[in-house]
Amino acid sequence: MRSLRYERPADPAAAVALVRDTPGAVFLAGGTNLVDHLKLGVATPELLVDVSHLPLDTVEETADGGIRVGANVRNSDLAAHPFVRSNYPMLSRALLAGASPQLRNAATTGGNLLQRTRCSYFRDVTTACNKREPGTGCSALGGYTRYHAVLGASDHCVATHPSDMAVALLALDAEVLVLGPDGERAVAVEDFYRLPGDSPERDTVLERDDLVVGVRIPAPQTSLSTYRKVRDRASYAFALVSVAAEMTVADEAITGCRIAFGGVAHRPWRAHRAEAALLGQRPTAEIFAAAADAELADAQPLDGNAYKIPLLRRTVVATLRELDERRERGESA
Repeated sequence: MRSLRYERPADPAAAVALVRDTPGAVFLAGGTNLVDHLKLGVATPELLVDVSHLPLDTVEETADGGIRVGANVRNSDLAAHPFVRSNYPMLSRALLAGASPQLRNAATTGGNLLQRTRCSYFRDVTTACNKREPGTGCSALGGYTRYHAVLGASDHCVATHPSDMAVALLALDAEVLVLGPDGERAVAVEDFYRLPGDSPERDTVLERDDLVVGVRIPAPQTSLSTYRKVRDRASYAFALVSVAAEMTVADEAITGCRIAFGGVAHRPWRAHRAEAALLGQRPTAEIFAAAADAELADAQPLDGNAYKIPLLRRTVVATLRELDERRERGESA
């Protein structure tokens, strides 16, 4: 059994200093991801810096009509929060689509953002994995790739990002609030995650001693939004593909939309091409399909996951049709 140290700092600044000054130190929040990796031997820290008790557990409305969510807010609490359910239903649905109720009761907002891939090769220390051990190779290439990326992958890594919540936050133009040795800064969710390139071991732009202290979501553009997740079973399964979307229609033309994909790339994927293709168009199934095709034009499926292309196309169409049908019925959320 490996020995390791455990500390509970008094405040966020002390936690950052402790990790900064201690090689091999990592932050521990809800533990739903890190503890798994400790058991598997994927993570081998020397010190666990427990931040789960820090006062980062509130949801506060901001002056601009948005909200600030503390990093220690539990996924179940955020999904059930009245302001989130009313104004960001996409986010509430994404959270409820993730994991099991027991895990949602333990998992935190910050931890959810930082969870690592569920690639079976990453989690198997007997196999080569550039994400786990840079330079050793990618066992997924030529291996089992049913769950792997079709967008933004590289020759070094084809893993996908597992978070549902992060997909919704990306579509909502949220920012991650980060405390480092030089103070707090905000990083847009779209800039927070990295594509693998030749350094797949780095999931985000964070430095080792950066602590996620919260998330800031701007005022909603519309409350008519949704999250659709396609998976192998109805609960406790990761996305084969998922779509977070909101759409605004005026005078039978699409005047605004924000769309993000999950389960198809190394990071949550913002569908900018699809959004551009929809603006100014009449909302029809044909237009929705064309928008999906525009986003998927550069997709590079592997032998085992080519099914994701038509599956994602159909999911985009179904998601946008749902929003349009709800608009026609006069629903507001």
